[in-house]
Amino acid sequence: MDTDKRIAIIGAGPAGLMAAQTLAERGFGVDVYDAMPSMGRKFLMAGKSGLNITHGEDADSFLLRYMSPDDRLTGMVRTFGSRDVIAWMEDLCIGTLTGPTGRVFPSMMKASPLLRAWLYLLQEKGVRLFTRHRWTGWTPEGALSFRTPEGDRLISTAATVFAMGGGSWKRLGSDGAWAPILSERGAFITPFKPSNCGFDIAWSNRMMEEFDGAPVKNIRMSTYTEDGNVVSRAEFVITKRGVESGGIYMLSSALRAQLEDQGTATLNIDLLPDISHADLAARLHRSRGKQSRSNFLRKVTGLTRVKMALLHEFTPREVMDDTYALAAAIKSLPLFLTGTAPLDQAISTAGGVDWAALDDNLMLTALPGCFCAGEMIDWDAPTGGYLITACLATGRAAGMGVANWLSQN
Repeated sequence: MDTDKRIAIIGAGPAGLMAAQTLAERGFGVDVYDAMPSMGRKFLMAGKSGLNITHGEDADSFLLRYMSPDDRLTGMVRTFGSRDVIAWMEDLCIGTLTGPTGRVFPSMMKASPLLRAWLYLLQEKGVRLFTRHRWTGWTPEGALSFRTPEGDRLISTAATVFAMGGGSWKRLGSDGAWAPILSERGAFITPFKPSNCGFDIAWSNRMMEEFDGAPVKNIRMSTYTEDGNVVSRAEFVITKRGVESGGIYMLSSALRAQLEDQGTATLNIDLLPDISHADLAARLHRSRGKQSRSNFLRKVTGLTRVKMALLHEFTPREVMDDTYALAAAIKSLPLFLTGTAPLDQAISTAGGVDWAALDDNLMLTALPGCFCAGEMIDWDAPTGGYLITACLATGRAAGMGVANWLSQN
């Protein structure tokens, strides 16, 4: 058994690595353990087509993106927000690019150069990195138990930070297998739910065969919540099972809540958001002469082929023959959702360690010396840089929590 009483970080994603950096900079000996053959696999996958690491909107708008039953999360993000993420990257000699919608990326867009620089910094500060170490629980004496290719390994630590992710993307290491282990030790765990996920729609055969993979652009989507409508102007993609992609992810929490409450959810699409209802009705009221209805619609509205297909999919014939009702349908076309994509296909998950199980240092009250960070905790946020920013912020908070606890014990 190793007995040198260093601090163990279990999970080498953004939250775990930020906890390690926070502690190493304060002079603590830190070891990072990950079950996978290499560090940061989900982080690297997130950056495969451009690592959107944070967002440049104002702080108040930024904080409104987070859904959490506890305001401690937004406090942590306020303390370590988008400007702090940018400054942290600059300290790693990684510049940033801000896109037209405010999304912030590393200057080279990819995650791998950032991760390499980060791991190099950690090793320079004395952090030891261990891969292929799957945490399986504790021994009766309280040592951490890991399964490794060389056999079981037992490690005694001064404190432990758990940062093992939620319950999605099992192939990248985020499988939620830790939940029953912590639950058995008295930590209250909220069931996992898919977030930033696709949704199911009972498409016709034509929609599935002709439009699978088709993007639907220049739209306005909305759905309702107890606090009013939530809106997205981003695009979505049609799939054989329903809809997915960035615009849908912005609304996924509200849509999931409707499904939980009612068994169905309604997504309203404005197919022509830059044309008023009155202007559209006037266009549709023109005589179409000998033109077919489809040709007339296409010419006076500019609807693309996929938008026309959506309109026909969800609009009764009697509405298609009524100028004002058709204009209303184009401006607010209801798509009826029947379910979410499977949990493991979601980009992230809500649920996890309940905030009531954590003290202000992010330590599990049932397990003194054990802290949590990142997607293990029950919070939710859309893609767009918000997820990674909160993982970094909670990782930093957990690292500081460990330092505070050790200074008092």
